[in-house]
Amino acid sequence: MDLEKLTREVCRVAQEAGTYIQNERKGFNVEQVERKHAHDYVSYVDKGSERMIVEALKKLLPEAGFITEEGLATHQDEQMLWVVDPLDGTTNFIHGYAPYAVSIALTKGREILIGVVYEICANECFYAWQGGGAYMNGKAIHVSNSTIDDALLCLQLPYNSDAYKPMIKHLIERFYGNVGSIRMIGSAAMALCYVADGRLDGYVERYIGQWDFMAGALIVREAGGKVTNFEGYEYMMEGDSVVATNGVTHEALDSETCSSMSLSEIL
Repeated sequence: MDLEKLTREVCRVAQEAGTYIQNERKGFNVEQVERKHAHDYVSYVDKGSERMIVEALKKLLPEAGFITEEGLATHQDEQMLWVVDPLDGTTNFIHGYAPYAVSIALTKGREILIGVVYEICANECFYAWQGGGAYMNGKAIHVSNSTIDDALLCLQLPYNSDAYKPMIKHLIERFYGNVGSIRMIGSAAMALCYVADGRLDGYVERYIGQWDFMAGALIVREAGGKVTNFEGYEYMMEGDSVVATNGVTHEALDSETCSSMSLSEIL
């Protein structure tokens, strides 16, 4: 399999879905938004984007199955799986607030072979294939070398607010005023890509899906960074937590997520 060639085809698929999303945003009707869970939304645009992506990916690699956020395609015993988030940052999209993105990964067993994230508002396509490095719009990208004292960190707020409150309170108390600054951007896929491109120095989040982080995880790693779950494992095919860094800040973030895990269990 020519991973580089396939990656470029996946970039095209992601950008076509992004064009659809961008066009739909111009006349978007907020009344058509559905609530999946408390503060967790989906629209006809998410579903329309997913249909487009699934149809296109089936043509590229008919033998692969699917894990998709909206569940419009499934898998059985296929060796390779497409992991698709058709619109990461739906709440941002609903409010016309950047960033929001299309995220597509290809996996085989425990390996992530391809990762593509297309940020629609800025027309930025981040991509990587296993062993090939990481890129944005054709330019090679690399993580920063900032230390934790000067780091710009992204501490996201997932939908599962009751479960995550003890953790985020702990993380903000630990890092607010002790690092360069803290941001919350509303898209897991883009937080990962910004780490890969050196715009962020670290990112932490829990209670998210595989489709949120799988593509971005490969892009960070291929850009020279490090990605684990809250338990410190690099195996990302299961679970719901991410710690992504430039490598330099990883020890500090990893130790604090372990602390916040213990804190949440106590509370």
